[in-house]
Amino acid sequence: MSTKQRLTILNFLEFFAWGSWLLSAGAYMSVTLNFNGIQIGSVYATLGFASLFMPPIMGVIADNWLSAEKLFAFSHLVLAGLLISLGFVESYDLFYVLMFLVSMFYMPTLSLNNSISYYNLEKEHFDLVKDFPPIRVWGTVGFIIAAWLIDIMDWKASVNQFYLSAVASLVLGFYAFTLSKTPIFKTKDKTLIQRFGLNAFVLFKQRNVAIFFCFSILLGAALQITNIWGVPFLTDFELNYKDSFAVKHAVFLMSLSQLSEALFILLIPYALKKFGIKKVMLISLTAWVFRFGFFGFGSPEGTGLLFLVLSMIIYGLAFDFFNISGALFVDKVTSPKLRSSAQGLFMMMVNGLGVILGGYASGYVVDHFTLINIRDWKSIWLVFAAYAIIIGVAFALLFKYKHSNDEIKKSNINEYS
Repeated sequence: MSTKQRLTILNFLEFFAWGSWLLSAGAYMSVTLNFNGIQIGSVYATLGFASLFMPPIMGVIADNWLSAEKLFAFSHLVLAGLLISLGFVESYDLFYVLMFLVSMFYMPTLSLNNSISYYNLEKEHFDLVKDFPPIRVWGTVGFIIAAWLIDIMDWKASVNQFYLSAVASLVLGFYAFTLSKTPIFKTKDKTLIQRFGLNAFVLFKQRNVAIFFCFSILLGAALQITNIWGVPFLTDFELNYKDSFAVKHAVFLMSLSQLSEALFILLIPYALKKFGIKKVMLISLTAWVFRFGFFGFGSPEGTGLLFLVLSMIIYGLAFDFFNISGALFVDKVTSPKLRSSAQGLFMMMVNGLGVILGGYASGYVVDHFTLINIRDWKSIWLVFAAYAIIIGVAFALLFKYKHSNDEIKKSNINEYS
């Protein structure tokens, strides 16, 4: 089996495991467990709290002591057990603790997956910008298929979503042990900073990279908002549109976002080389405005349904042009010796601080516009759209970048690696 095929399987299973519950866990907590907005937002925020420290820690371990593929495998085997345990919990406190543990072991695997993929492609002399997106797109396909299974089996409010994810993690854990060994860079006489991977923070010495990381936090918040509230938003139409397709198959409709993502991933190589990271990020931010705005005017029937579908279509542009392009940008400005640590740092910004901000702030906004269990979704989504406009304007003004100069040369940071 070729390297590309093996990495395709890796990405497919990685995101299949996540797609089994990410979109539907909010509905499960709302409908089955009767959690309120703040509680649901706080559970999703565990993804962020875990990402504050686990991806960087795992990155340091992978760079210095235990190869990335073994660490990845171990994490997914632990995840299988934790996901099964979620099915036996009903109280908020215990559910929160278990989900925190799930987040601690899953979130680092996203950056480890990038490190494993980048290393194996470079070893075969592939072009990362050109050859990684077509492999990563199969992760999105896995996410979509998992979400469709949840929808078809009507498991969006069932514990079965966690059991499906557990099976995928178990298979992936054993599969990862068969991958090529990624290198561990053992350097004699390392300083304390180097030994604990803190030298990855040298990236903040570069103004553009520091600004990029700061806005990664703000965009990470946007990523979290529709993950949490998309399905509950559609489910709330049940009172007046009980028999509509959008309500009965809310997870399927939301998964169209990932289908769009699969298509836009393939445009990343062209977009990055043609426009550069600044314009690609601004395209993403503009797409987020429309993503939230279309939701604000959406409904399960008539013109409203068209707005919902348009929101799903624009999501791929919003997500891919930031998340995938951002990871490639970070890899491009980083020494290979710091690859896992740098990817962990990026993950900490996006899925750590960003998710915390998105989880708690969105929960507050939703509860603010909720009266006697009736949510004013139009106002909620338009507030989120305004948020995207503000950070888009700020990014355009603060991120000084010239595509002709391209990304920062790795030689600028090699002295710290």
